[in-house]
Amino acid sequence: MSKRHPTLVAAFLAGTAFSLPAYGQDHSPAPTEAHHADPHDDESGDEPGPAIVVSGHLPTDSGLLASSVSLQGDDLVAEMRGQIGETLARLPGVSATSFAPGASRPVLRGLDGDRVRVLVDGIGSIDASNVSADHAVVFDPLTVDHIDVVHGPAVLLFGGQAIGGAVNAVDKRIPRSVPDGASATIIASYGTAADERAIGGAADLALTDRLVAHVDANWRKSDDLRVGGYVNSAPLRDALLTDAAANREAGEIEEADELERAAGLKGRLPNSAARSYTLGAGLAFIDEGGNLGVSVQHFDSRYGVPMRPGAGHGHDDDGGDEEHSEAAPVKIDLVQTRIDMRGAVNIGGFLDSLQFRGAYGDYRHVELEGDEPGTTFSGEGVEFRTDLIQAEHNGWRGRSGMQLLARELSVVGPEAFVPDNEVTRFGLFTLQSLKVGGGVEVEAAGRYETARVKAVSVSFDRDFDLWSGALGLSWAPAGGWKIGTNYIRGARAPAPEELLSNGMHAATQSFEIGDPTFRKETSDGFEAYVRYADGGASLSLTGYVTDFNGFITALPTGDEQDGLPVFQYQQLPARFKGFEVSGGIEAFRWDGGVLKLDASADYTHAQLKHVGPVPRIPPLRLQGGVEAEMGPLHLRADVEWNDSQPRVAEFEYPVKSFTTVNLSADWHPMGDEGPITLIFDANNIFDVNGRRAASYTRDFVPISGRDIRLTAKLSF
Repeated sequence: MSKRHPTLVAAFLAGTAFSLPAYGQDHSPAPTEAHHADPHDDESGDEPGPAIVVSGHLPTDSGLLASSVSLQGDDLVAEMRGQIGETLARLPGVSATSFAPGASRPVLRGLDGDRVRVLVDGIGSIDASNVSADHAVVFDPLTVDHIDVVHGPAVLLFGGQAIGGAVNAVDKRIPRSVPDGASATIIASYGTAADERAIGGAADLALTDRLVAHVDANWRKSDDLRVGGYVNSAPLRDALLTDAAANREAGEIEEADELERAAGLKGRLPNSAARSYTLGAGLAFIDEGGNLGVSVQHFDSRYGVPMRPGAGHGHDDDGGDEEHSEAAPVKIDLVQTRIDMRGAVNIGGFLDSLQFRGAYGDYRHVELEGDEPGTTFSGEGVEFRTDLIQAEHNGWRGRSGMQLLARELSVVGPEAFVPDNEVTRFGLFTLQSLKVGGGVEVEAAGRYETARVKAVSVSFDRDFDLWSGALGLSWAPAGGWKIGTNYIRGARAPAPEELLSNGMHAATQSFEIGDPTFRKETSDGFEAYVRYADGGASLSLTGYVTDFNGFITALPTGDEQDGLPVFQYQQLPARFKGFEVSGGIEAFRWDGGVLKLDASADYTHAQLKHVGPVPRIPPLRLQGGVEAEMGPLHLRADVEWNDSQPRVAEFEYPVKSFTTVNLSADWHPMGDEGPITLIFDANNIFDVNGRRAASYTRDFVPISGRDIRLTAKLSF
């Protein structure tokens, strides 16, 4: 355990002690037997027979989510990547920052960073991934049961700043059920685009009829990514060749040769290799009257950070000009140790249960320039939440609770663009739902949060009072239809990077300057939706518009400092609007098989008032697929078209359109419920060169080229 910040460790232990007295209550005797249950049964809260499972213990009740989409089952196994952004990037309304194969966060409706919360069971990842786009999310897909992407009033359960939405990975490291003896899962995969090898395993063992132990391990390694065509975009290649010609004319032959080599680079993305491993263990006590569990995880990763060609880090300790000198490749060496707790007490009566969730994380990463350590980010954090779950009473249900986050971050090195800082947040929230009759349901949510940002070295200490609220109305007429609308008032405290940045930021190749006088960022969001689900057909159509008062973003000033363009954080009015559509139908059904068709589309338009387009906004995207299920064999083919993105900020290059075609097959040789699953995926089979408009690095980090993936899963 780290000794740097003992107060955070003490806070976590105090929270642990807080949860224990609940187990002094009298509970019903445990049943004499228990069996392994499907993890999805946890959501139903309606378990037959004598099995003991943790019922309804997810941080949100799926029945209260006005707008969500999930990735689970074989689909999740097939999409498993080292980073959560890449895992989710094909879902409707979701893109990814795709900074590098080793660092990618989800982008929801054009928003990312501090405006999107990435969670494990309702608790943040306790890392530095929201500080900079080149920082990886600490994420282990092996122990995830399913991942929910949440919009609507339910986001206020996680924070008023999550106006873009929340991504919640429901984790299994703390067991949720008592298996009949032991259960285990082993997953191995191989991908050709980066020679990616991965293997992992997890096992649960019933120590008694109420006590379950869990262990898991996961290893993943990939080489430099193969891409379809040129590594650098056409506008960037033109700029490199122009600079090369100028250097050659000035007699700087070596620099000119270097730039010309970069312009002609094809096939492989240099310095994009990654490797990671995870070790974890958990222990849970599960009783009819409640449950209590704890887990420990150690995550270790090292990954390359591709740099924009023709630019060094912008600093030279000797005072020389390194603008065109070849910088040493940058890698990030990242380690996190995390302790989690989860508990619940089944109460009965008006309150169904009291749920507790907490985590402590000790995080550190070093930015290596060649073999030399550069800037180091290190810190600790704790996060707790306690939820009171109301039993349904005459159509009324809900949950209320409190949440505490405390994080300390230290940044030391030549690229310490932000000072050491502390962030503390304390929130009270409620989400209520009432069925008023005639298929009409009303939802309301409220959250009060106080946020404090402190940096002793620059004598900065500010508090922000944040009030957020949401109201939803839906109508479910007969025939599987549901029509609704939501209003969300969000409030977000500026992040330390937005307030206090003052230095070179290698990830964005800029000199960033914050503004310590920023006020809170508020937003008014409206969402309307129509959904249909009946038999083999489904449809979901959502339109949204969000107006921001004081949207914070970094814009160029036209100046240079230390050889880098200066970007100043500013607060401006902004509007985000767009839509998401998805649907599917069973086209044909025959004895032992079914043919399904599905399609989706998403689009975001974002504008800074009196300035122009918001940077890094995904364009219109269309997807369509056909899937055949023939007993134990499932086949699928799909096409994804990304429109061009000409609406870019003045400092960005436009992005060309691209289309990918993908094929997949999963085979269950012993039946759909059998222990073996074999998955074949052929992604981007025509080896298209595409670039995600939401990425900082899109001009020199394209998407993966043709990638043939084989995955085997064994459960027993």
